[in-house]
Amino acid sequence: MRLFAGRLEIRHEKTVGPIPILWDRWKLAAPRSPRLLLDDLLDAAADDTELLLDLKGGDPRLAAGVARALARRGRAAVSVCSQSWAQLEPFAHMDGVRTIHSVGGARALQALHARFADRRLDGVSIHRKLLDADVVAALHERARLVISWPVATEAEARDLAAWGVDGLITERYEALTGALAR
Repeated sequence: MRLFAGRLEIRHEKTVGPIPILWDRWKLAAPRSPRLLLDDLLDAAADDTELLLDLKGGDPRLAAGVARALARRGRAAVSVCSQSWAQLEPFAHMDGVRTIHSVGGARALQALHARFADRRLDGVSIHRKLLDADVVAALHERARLVISWPVATEAEARDLAAWGVDGLITERYEALTGALAR
């Protein structure tokens, strides 16, 4: 989820500053490609569908705008995630909103343990490369929910499940259907 030209857009790709070209690693998207807006997603999603909104970047207007949109809708099941933990503060006391602290590297994992040593978190979303059974156990002492990304193979999904990870984030859902069914 990104803020672009005052709009709350549901997308992972970045822009080239004010230029509307979308890119992510080795992929480019046409500048005029349609973009899903948060209000459109909230209108289309069934009330009992839990949404995970991953806030990208540190602009406080993004978090404030998402919080306003959720408050207008009164949605019951939403998780808000960000690697910029300050972005989660506007959601801390919103009913029905779970805040998930995202961890993408070893330094961020150390910072999470230091900063939240005396606090129980709603959830942690963490890069798969940082996990093993001991790390997952330590995270469960600190958080109610542990989810991991990116998960691309059944073997990765099985390992994460065996270690106690509660949820997986994947771009390859079809490749994981066998593991998910078990």
